[in-house]
Amino acid sequence: MSDRSEQPDPAAVFAAALSLWNVYQHWSSNDSSRNLSEFFNGTDEFMRVIMRIATNFEEWASRHVAFENLNDRWPYLLEDRFGHASVDVLGVENLGEFDERTCLRIALRLGIPLMHSDELRVPVDVTAVNPTPSSPFIAFRIQTVREAVGEALCVPYVVGDDPFDERVGPPFYALYGVEEDGILEHIADRQSYTDAVSLAVKIAPGISFPKPLSS
Repeated sequence: MSDRSEQPDPAAVFAAALSLWNVYQHWSSNDSSRNLSEFFNGTDEFMRVIMRIATNFEEWASRHVAFENLNDRWPYLLEDRFGHASVDVLGVENLGEFDERTCLRIALRLGIPLMHSDELRVPVDVTAVNPTPSSPFIAFRIQTVREAVGEALCVPYVVGDDPFDERVGPPFYALYGVEEDGILEHIADRQSYTDAVSLAVKIAPGISFPKPLSS
């Protein structure tokens, strides 16, 4: 799937919509007092909502998912897990509020590999061996961190965290030197992964950081 174009796959759209349909049918059948019409003005409106969500997510995924790193066939993965992940993120009553930010939340909930970009709020934690001899650091580490709102405190931003948590600011990239005993020494912060790598290269010429993926 590495040659996939940035176009939505109709099979994936159908699989995502079917997954949502199945989850909601199971939800409503477990309790006779639950009625989809209360949230979506009838079955027809519900079908339009889930098709919009499935199409929007597949369009987003076509731009951001590292399909060559997937271990599962994409449509099968969506059919099995997309509906549950969507409800986990939004809840039953808020499905109509699905937007582009929701796409990232669901992708992180699914644990699928994402292509990193400085614009996408993807958690990063990568380490590269220091090729420079006689250095106090055996490696360098770049990790996404966020500043707690109203506090002089930075916390790591890792897989499982809400990328749009309002209790913290937007993520940035902390560069650490790794000592032989594993202790980290904070060196600097940068607003982009590219800038953090550039600084590491200046400190340790020849160092090679991997292209980050979130999964």
